[in-house]
Amino acid sequence: MGLRIGIAGASGAVGRIICEQLAEFEFEADEIRLLASPRSVGETIVVHGKARKIALLSAENIQGLDLLIASTPDDIATEVAEWCLRSGVTMIDESAAHRMLEHVPLVVPEVNSHELARHTGIIASPNCSTTQLVMCLKPIHDVAGLKRVIVSTYQAASGAGAAGVNDLIGGTRAALEGTAWEYSVFNRPLAFNLIPNIGSVKPCGATSEELKMVHETRKILDAPELAVTATCIRVPVVQGHSESVYVECEREIDAQTAARLFQEMPGVTLVDDANALDFPNPLMASGKNDVFVGRIRQADQTPNAIAFWCVSDNLRKGAATNALQIAACLMGLKCT
Repeated sequence: MGLRIGIAGASGAVGRIICEQLAEFEFEADEIRLLASPRSVGETIVVHGKARKIALLSAENIQGLDLLIASTPDDIATEVAEWCLRSGVTMIDESAAHRMLEHVPLVVPEVNSHELARHTGIIASPNCSTTQLVMCLKPIHDVAGLKRVIVSTYQAASGAGAAGVNDLIGGTRAALEGTAWEYSVFNRPLAFNLIPNIGSVKPCGATSEELKMVHETRKILDAPELAVTATCIRVPVVQGHSESVYVECEREIDAQTAARLFQEMPGVTLVDDANALDFPNPLMASGKNDVFVGRIRQADQTPNAIAFWCVSDNLRKGAATNALQIAACLMGLKCT
């Protein structure tokens, strides 16, 4: 019998992209089950040209699956993982629930697909901002050895889900019309504004989103001592996270070498034409699977530090695409 695959959280923004991209990855699946919370049961989503009904995400309904890709809140992911482990279903988890558990591989296939060999039933996919960062850091680390990373993120409203996008669009319309908008997700107006906190603020002063980037980057690159400082900012963009990155290396590296490394890295597209002022931006990245990088330059007038800018669709490579690439790797298919 062929592959039996389930999509948990199929009605959400990431789940719908996973369903859409299943055709792109050409999985030979005998069965595809769409699963979600009670409020979405009975809805239909077209997969491989066929309308499929969403069923309830439950222990009973994952029985018999080979693989479950789950895009759910952390608390639900923890419960679903227990069901999967009891039932022998391999789980690819998009949530933060399992990322930092030592026995759970945290995987970006272009960076550390070898980690899949040690999974015991659960595989974690990283935070969307971490994913695009490590895609760019990996080739530099391999050649010059990373010593310090300082990253500032400019994260789209869709990173906070459909409600975040609704807040941005509704708040922008209200601001233009001079009326009030009651934000449901953000603690400050996002329209024509920036919000310099994503997640809860921890005693150290960093937010939970920033600490995710720090710890996940170290784990994926297998660099536990790497100095990483992150500042995460919400911006009035619908889709596509952007990052300004400074890296200090152990060995010399120049901007030209970095550009070549980015160009050779699978899943990274170089867009860096200063004469045409052609650099990565969220609209360019929206709907694409690659990470786009540009504005590459020497930093600090030192031979071992560079700065660059990268942009990625947070719902695709930052979530859905990465999970499907992991699934492809597990099945021995082309995954990068």
